[in-house]
Amino acid sequence: MSEQTSGTVFNIQHYSVHDGPGIRTLIFLKGCPLRCLWCSNPESQTRLSQLAYNATKCVGCARCVAACPQKALELGEDGIHIDRKLCPPSCRICSETCPGQALTHYGKPMTVKEVLDKVEADEPFYARSGGGLTLSGGEPLMQAEFTLAILEAAEHRAIHTAMESCGQADEETILAICAKLDYLLFDIKHLDSDAHRKATGVGNERILRNLEAVRSAYPRLPIHLRTPIIPGINDDENLIRRILSLAQSLDAVNYEILPYHRMGEQKYHYLGRQYLYEGPEQVDPQKLERLQSLVVSVYPNALATQKG
Repeated sequence: MSEQTSGTVFNIQHYSVHDGPGIRTLIFLKGCPLRCLWCSNPESQTRLSQLAYNATKCVGCARCVAACPQKALELGEDGIHIDRKLCPPSCRICSETCPGQALTHYGKPMTVKEVLDKVEADEPFYARSGGGLTLSGGEPLMQAEFTLAILEAAEHRAIHTAMESCGQADEETILAICAKLDYLLFDIKHLDSDAHRKATGVGNERILRNLEAVRSAYPRLPIHLRTPIIPGINDDENLIRRILSLAQSLDAVNYEILPYHRMGEQKYHYLGRQYLYEGPEQVDPQKLERLQSLVVSVYPNALATQKG
């Protein structure tokens, strides 16, 4: 594939140490097949660019209102009101006009070359730490052609590659992409399909089948399993024991639990959306400690790679 192949990227994060071996550059791709109640990246869910509005940065100048060709904006006493039905994803006139950056866009088109040129700027850190590029999201499998093109180009440039995935895709797609991958981080949110559907909007049958298919097709591919611990949804010792058994059966190189946080909640307001998870603001500390002890008893390195 060509390095001119393009896709939609909503963030590039440098110097990460939690998303694969060594120091990584994370490329966040838009689009996700799940709708997790607790999602901390709501801007990742649709593949389209999205207009975001932060009222605290608005100076009330109304330049955006005057500039909008769709007449989708209106200035009220509490700031800018957006009629999102009239707002085309490709239009950036209002955000380019806004002097205080109260209006911004999540997501922009980038070519493979543009992505990898940014990644290669961090190359000195990879050489010392054994790091590289990690594709994240959203779900990279939602932009399969772009993801595959990035991986192929990274291989030609001798860049180590990793991918974070929920596994919800056609088997053919995930196998084609994993053929070009050096390291896979795979989320297991629940093992019960009904519980998984209530929490994410889809069952887990395809996810678990794909995980087995990847391990069967690529027995030497390092697979790192992870579970975000969400109060009232999967903070259960028996469930974590079952996932640990699955990890061992697949010869996973690591398994870790990621404590729930609400750091992305404000972004829902920026997008004019409601945050749906109504559970506690954090996992019970004693319960989390028990779960961590359980995981570390099987995977001693789990805490060393864990996100806060």
